[in-house]
Amino acid sequence: MQWVEVSIDTSHEAMELVSEILQELGAGGVVIEDPALLNEYIRSGLWDYTDLKESDETEVVTVKAYWAMDDALEGKLQNLAARLAALTANGVDKGAGTVSWRAVADEDWSETWKEFFHTEKIGERTVIKPTWEDYEAKAEEIVVELDPGAAFGTGQHTTTALCIRALETLVKPGMTVFDVGTGSGVLSIVAAKLGAGRVEAVDFDPVAVRIAAENVRQNGVANVVRTGQSDLLKSVEGKADLIIANIIADIIMRLFGEVKESLAAGAWMLLSGIIEDRLHDVTKAAARHGFHVERIEEEKGWAAVIVRGDA
Repeated sequence: MQWVEVSIDTSHEAMELVSEILQELGAGGVVIEDPALLNEYIRSGLWDYTDLKESDETEVVTVKAYWAMDDALEGKLQNLAARLAALTANGVDKGAGTVSWRAVADEDWSETWKEFFHTEKIGERTVIKPTWEDYEAKAEEIVVELDPGAAFGTGQHTTTALCIRALETLVKPGMTVFDVGTGSGVLSIVAAKLGAGRVEAVDFDPVAVRIAAENVRQNGVANVVRTGQSDLLKSVEGKADLIIANIIADIIMRLFGEVKESLAAGAWMLLSGIIEDRLHDVTKAAARHGFHVERIEEEKGWAAVIVRGDA
């Protein structure tokens, strides 16, 4: 079969959303070429050898997917263009948003991304590892196994790493956690392995929900984590001691106005996916809705904000 490689040049803010759009249109997986992340790995010294050079241009992220070259291709490309235009209409900075495609030789694309994903310790206790690698956990470490071929986050992106490190201090034994926009489910799995008693992992995208459920089963926490489809928290019952939302600034600000009935007294919210330029907007919205900003963590142009409701 002949395949088409579809490439979208976008922004850091929109790359996860663009990835989700490609998944919804039938891609079995996506490849994200983030020059900022590549520079980070080159500087880290984690690779024994590489002839890759650091990039001076780090603002443009390229998201790639592979579709069959068949009768459905034209419709998918038209749908893609419409969905990208809708991002702008909803206030998302999608960058250039340019789409290009080329025919490529038949290949097992599900193997392509494996060279980019390796075992990594994030925070003091949490280790993220692909399913095909072996790792012997040290004392107090928790290990999350992911097969990201069709997932929405591996823990390597800065926003997810910021959340994982925060969860290591926020999660208490037996607490109830709601994870809004769960994606791959990685943050829900981490919360469960850190001792949460109940985790509701929800996403608007049914593909993400399916992938999250597979990852939850893979990690043996299905007795704690329940996955489901929901527009924010509309389908989630009860009150949480901690709500996680690793999404984008505009949706987080919308969440502030809808979340009060889902929060226990004095509950925490861990909010990420916020670019530096939108941090003030988020903290201002938090204050307007009666939330107290307890802590802000910033790294590589991204921020995680930890807020608390009324005691």
